[in-house]
Amino acid sequence: MGLRVLIVDDALFMRNMLKEVFLKAGHEVIGEAADGLEAVEQYRQLHPDLVTMDIVMPRKSGIEALLDIRKEHPDACIVMCSAMGQESLILEAVQAGARDFIVKPFKEDKVLEVVRRIAGQA
Repeated sequence: MGLRVLIVDDALFMRNMLKEVFLKAGHEVIGEAADGLEAVEQYRQLHPDLVTMDIVMPRKSGIEALLDIRKEHPDACIVMCSAMGQESLILEAVQAGARDFIVKPFKEDKVLEVVRRIAGQA
């Protein structure tokens, strides 16, 4: 059975790319958000099994949203997405409770490898 996924990224094309990867692999995309504020609200409403969260977004960063979600839901499974060269932000996100990270540009096999690793921990 597939995971229920929330995709958070301010770039629509990135959300669509991830959505395609998840749907093709048999997962259900139950929501999308374009910034950290929307991510927190969507999480409260949907309680997804997995969240992919961009780090750099308007209104509220991915790290701020990660902290807000984990404050209310300590078991939240959030995977951060970042561009190359953002190693310090990835480290900060992992220290804040992110389960793993995916580097942009996305490679389908790498995304699914992280999902398999996460699903094995759940």
